[in-house]
Parts: sequence; structure tokens; C-alpha cells
Amino acid sequence: MTSAPRKFVVGCDHAGFALKGAVITELQALGLEVVDVGVHDETPVDYPDIAEVVARAVTTGDADRGVIVCGSGVGACVAANKVRGVRAGTCHDTFSAHQGVEDDDMNVLCLGGRVVGAQLAREIVRAFAGAVFSNEERFHRRLRKVIALEDRFGQP
Repeated sequence: MTSAPRKFVVGCDHAGFALKGAVITELQALGLEVVDVGVHDETPVDYPDIAEVVARAVTTGDADRGVIVCGSGVGACVAANKVRGVRAGTCHDTFSAHQGVEDDDMNVLCLGGRVVGAQLAREIVRAFAGAVFSNEERFHRRLRKVIALEDRFGQP
């Protein structure tokens, strides 16, 4: 994506539920459209189920980017990256959140609800939402290699 995103899909498992509200509030404060795909309480749910919903919304074009919150951010990231076309990253700092988009065309941000607090999460989300892929040839070359890996190793 070479332009600023306008529509985000946000999901979480039970461990990310407490932080999801801060993420949604921040995105809305930035004037962005948000689709909340759950969960809507702390009833236990498996993070791959939510990661798939968010990842599919991004890859089908129903959303420009996604945010998933689980306990550490790692499990959701692993699961989301199994969906062809997703480039998810777990970011717990603002530099990684914008650099992941600018250099790697990251389209799904994963956060750890047990790792970062609400204020830092809002700052990370702002950095992610405001970043745009740089379009430099070296980054396109690297992105083509990532896509070739997906193709070679049969990622769904």
C-alpha cells in the first residue's frame, strides 16, 4: 500500500481484550474507520481464530490494515503470517511499528496486552497507522523475495 490507510480491522483474544479498547479509540481519534471483530469479553478464545479473521479482512481488501492483540503479540503474529499476503509484526515500540510499514510493507500490527500499557499501545498504533511504504526499489526487491518464499513453500 502506497497511500495512508483508512480502514482498520481490530481483533483480540481474551488476553488482549483489556487493551483492544485503547487501540480502537486511538484509531478512531485519528479519523480512521474501525471494524471490531471481537472478542467482546474475556471469555477464553484461541488466538489463531481471531488472527485468521483479521488477516483475511486485510488480504481480501475489506480493511487496509489490521491490529491484533493477544497476551504477548507473538502467537497472533505467528498465526496471522500463515495467511498468504499478510506481513504481520509484533511491535512493542514506535520505531518498529513505523519502520515495519516503511521498509517491509507490514500490514498487520500485533500487540501484547500483557506486555504494553494503554498509553504505549496508543503511541505504537499512531506510528503504525501513520506510516506508508517507502516505495524504494530495495524494499520492493526484498518484498518480492518474501512473496517468492510464500510461493515456494506453499503457504496457504
